[in-house]
Amino acid sequence: MADGLESESRKLLGRLRDTMAEEAAGQERLDKITHLTADSMQTEVCSVYLFRDAETLELCATQGLNQEAVHQTRMKLGEGLVGRVARYGDVVNTADAPSERGFRYMPETGEEIYSSFLGVPIQRLGEKLGVLVVQSKDKREFTADDVYALEVVAMVLAEMAELGAFVGEGAALKALHTQAVLIRGGVGQEGTAMGHVWLHEPRVVVTNPVADDPEKESLRLREAVDHLRVSVDEMLAGASADAEQMQVLEAYRMFANSKGWMRRMEEDIARGLSAEAAVEKEQSQARARMSQVTDGYLRERLHDLDDLSNRLLRILTGQGRETGSEMPSDPVLIARNIGPAELLEYGRGLKGVVLEEGSVGSHAAIVARALAIPLIIHADRITNEALNGDQILVDGDQGIVHLRPDEQVVSAFRDKMAMQAKAQERYASIREADCITADGQHIHLHMNAGLMADLPSLDNSGAEGVGLFRTELQFLIRNQMPKRTELAALYKRVLDAAHGKRVVFRTLDIGSDKVLPYMKPQEEPNPALGWRAIRVALDRPGVMRMQLQALLRAAEGRPLTIMFPFIAQYSEYKMARNEVDKVLARETRLGHKVPERLEIGAMLETPSLAYAPQQFFDEVQFLSIGGNDLKQFFFAADRENERVRRRYDTLNVSFLTFLEGVVRRCEDSGTHLSFCGEDAGRTVEALCLAAMGIRNLSMRPASIGPVKSLLMRYNLNEIRQVIHEAGANGEQSVRNAVMTYLRENG
Repeated sequence: MADGLESESRKLLGRLRDTMAEEAAGQERLDKITHLTADSMQTEVCSVYLFRDAETLELCATQGLNQEAVHQTRMKLGEGLVGRVARYGDVVNTADAPSERGFRYMPETGEEIYSSFLGVPIQRLGEKLGVLVVQSKDKREFTADDVYALEVVAMVLAEMAELGAFVGEGAALKALHTQAVLIRGGVGQEGTAMGHVWLHEPRVVVTNPVADDPEKESLRLREAVDHLRVSVDEMLAGASADAEQMQVLEAYRMFANSKGWMRRMEEDIARGLSAEAAVEKEQSQARARMSQVTDGYLRERLHDLDDLSNRLLRILTGQGRETGSEMPSDPVLIARNIGPAELLEYGRGLKGVVLEEGSVGSHAAIVARALAIPLIIHADRITNEALNGDQILVDGDQGIVHLRPDEQVVSAFRDKMAMQAKAQERYASIREADCITADGQHIHLHMNAGLMADLPSLDNSGAEGVGLFRTELQFLIRNQMPKRTELAALYKRVLDAAHGKRVVFRTLDIGSDKVLPYMKPQEEPNPALGWRAIRVALDRPGVMRMQLQALLRAAEGRPLTIMFPFIAQYSEYKMARNEVDKVLARETRLGHKVPERLEIGAMLETPSLAYAPQQFFDEVQFLSIGGNDLKQFFFAADRENERVRRRYDTLNVSFLTFLEGVVRRCEDSGTHLSFCGEDAGRTVEALCLAAMGIRNLSMRPASIGPVKSLLMRYNLNEIRQVIHEAGANGEQSVRNAVMTYLRENG
């Protein structure tokens, strides 16, 4: 790059910095920037278009177009050349704009006399803010240096917007991080919470986007990258046993040693950017590319580059996790994603969790359910929008986040939480009562658990026992396989805390979305249908035997209940049961106390098991319908796929008919049957499941009160009749018919 070009670029950025430092209103600053840019790039026009909302761009400042059009000219995302730049995040560079595909003429701007057009996106860390445009009368295609220079100006504009440089009287922009924001996401764990933001990774703010001394900034960058390389090498040295972590760190090392990455950042510095701004410019472009890439491997690599850029920014700015801020007393954790061990470290002190990524079956979701805290996933842009200490309302029932809400929203939310609290008081009055329906049917309600911390809920919720204890959490949160003695001690504490109530221990359920950090991940085209749960246990029986020994020893002669996950056919149950018999015989030979009563059951999570031979139903001591997995296989709709997971309904006639068939087979063989899953804790669904003949339901502790309250008020025979009539009428779902009946009957 020529020294003259570098010098011109530095001069422009220096003027931009001076403009930012001046005492001036936001609009005045923006106007001056368009003038400086047009002058520097020797064009007649420079215009700034900013987003007014997610779909609308507005002309907010211009040098060269009609001033009357400012704040009047608007266009939709994708409309015209400006809208095209905004939608796709690509540069549009043309010598003859009117002949370009998608050109839109806006007569109020007076732009018809300008032929050449260069537009670049204004974006920060993947968040689109607007478009920066230069135009000229003569027909010319702008050079690569022109494009580069305009991108640098756009990047500085984005940083200035982040710092509030365009806020003030008559401002072009509203102050960032001050407006109320509503974000819709997915439900990871139900519940409501009101609190204040605590960022898992506090945002890095670049306060010095422009620098005077390129040599000094290049030296700072090289020193920071050297520091980064050393830290990556140290992490690699300590990760020899973890293949997946090694793969990520090797990608880190590749990027940290990338000459192209360094060259691009040093070119940005030569143009006049600070080291931090150069890193963030690269990071913003990587995030923009990430949003366009569909290939999973490339997305992961861009994600690695993004993480590496974050580390580098923290080294340069010194803005690490320890910012000196105090965690609020009512923290709602905000993160792009988070591991189970990190989430457990925060513990029950959290009021809620909001993630940009995540999934309904992720480790974080499992822990959130165990901690009984609301979790929202796929909350787009939340880490960009939120600041530590912002007020936040989490509606885990609807999948909605209110950030910096106005008083009316806060008041309505308080009312909702007060109503829920009042309902909980009402539920407390029936806590000790048996759940007897209006027609005298006894429904047994149990709770799901996965941590020792869950067990106090056993008495507080009114649960009759633990219908599902997820044993995999103790494996997921460690960096190495737990020892048999550790597991035996944990299981003993669980049984002690249950005070004689039945606890159903589900053996290790890993694979699919639950991968142990110390096991080599399996590359599978469809993990949900792959090597998981009982299939892993039967192929690697050593871990299964170790866990069974721990459970038998923890019982210390007390009754013990064990359940195998994901049994798809009778032969799998027989092989798993055979492993129990072997371990039991060995424990007896060793002189260890064995349980006075041992119950062995299976989870029905695949439709195939409902059609197993009669011998299976005669032999198995109990069955638990795993509703979450069963539904996705029954409806062929991946529950991790937001596009399809909501298309199926538990109250679908086909699904209820299938469940009714399972109930009949269990009744014929005298097999104890229960339903375990999110639907068991939803009041209307629970009522319909009970009406279909399922007399044992297992759910999160907070759901037991509402479910019991509803069940005690209605006649199951009448509900069953409503369901059958709806099916006979050809309805796809019985939901509307049941809801109508409930409304008409109080």
